[in-house]
Parts: sequence; C-alpha cells; structure tokens
Amino acid sequence: MFNLLPKDTVFFDLFEGLARHAIAAAEHLRQLGRDFPDIAGAIRRIRDEEHAADDLTHQALERLDRTFITPFDREDIHMLADGLDDIIDHVDALAKRITLYHVEALDAAFPKLADVLVGATEALSKAVHTLRHSRKLSELQEFLIEVHRQENVGDDVHNAAISKLFDGNTTPLNVLRWKDLLDILENAIDGCEDVTGTLERIVLKNG
Repeated sequence: MFNLLPKDTVFFDLFEGLARHAIAAAEHLRQLGRDFPDIAGAIRRIRDEEHAADDLTHQALERLDRTFITPFDREDIHMLADGLDDIIDHVDALAKRITLYHVEALDAAFPKLADVLVGATEALSKAVHTLRHSRKLSELQEFLIEVHRQENVGDDVHNAAISKLFDGNTTPLNVLRWKDLLDILENAIDGCEDVTGTLERIVLKNG
C-alpha cells in the first residue's frame, strides 16, 4: 500500500475525476454518432467535459506546486494529469471538426472506433482507480492489458478505414475530411495507451 499523508489523497481524487471525464467524453462521442445529424447536444456535452477536465488538470498542477510531499514523482503526476486531459482534448477537437467540416454522413468506421474509445477509457479508469490502493503492477495488469487490446482493435479498424478512403471510390473532399477525423479519433485511443505507460512507470518506481 502507498504510505500517504491524508492531503495526498487529493491527487487521486483529481486523477479519478479526469478518468471519469474521459469516459463521459467518449460516451458522448459515441452518442453523437447515434444521434447524427442531430449532434448539437452531444457536442455541447463534450465541450462541458473538456472544460471540467481542464479545471481538474489545473487543480492538479497548482496543488503539485504547493505540495511538499507527493504520492509519487512530480514529473509522473504532471504526465498522468496531462495524459488524461489530452484524451478529452482529442474528443473535443474531433467534435468541433465534424461541424467545421460540414460532415453530411458518418464514415462506417466512426461508430466502431467510438466503441473502442469507450472500452479503452473504461479500462483505463479502472487502472487509475486501482492506483489509489495498490503499488503492484499485477493488480493493474488486467486493465492495462485491456487498454492495449482495445488499442490494437482500434489500429485495425483505423487502418482498414484509411485504406478504404484511398481506394478511388471516395471523393477527394471526403478523403481529406475523414482522414483527419479518423486520425484524431485514433489519437484519442492511442492517448489511452500512452497513459498506461505512465501508470506502469509509476507503479514500477514506487513498488
């Protein structure tokens, strides 16, 4: 178990809050796909999650600056907060671009990748929650492996979708639109895997 002073638990509250916002943003993105083209509500909810996550990230970094004793290295705290926030930023960027690009129909890969992102954020959130109670990699491993599995599924879906975009049957404008949109969605999924690397480093350094 981590030997923490009571005040240090606030960092874990912030990390878990960011992880919950990541799940919520991913779920709203999936709902956006289901509601399309009536997407104004989902975009607004994603924006709300992004703002709330930014607030938590700022709180974490401000507390890091004020706290003498931290649960683990300051650099790792910074990377974990930023990594979780980045996932939500990618979702927000994607939602904005769907409107900016005047998307008239969703690519078939979009709902598949949105499902992958929801699964990855859910597994990641469980790993972040476990970090509060354990410094054993074995106790996080189940959730980290699931994030990696989801990322591999996402890679396969993304690669197939990009290949289809360039098969000559898609208009150049839609190639440009969907290459960017699918790349951003893939970046959000990759961001989940990036955070697992930070979690692994934390538990190995503090185990």
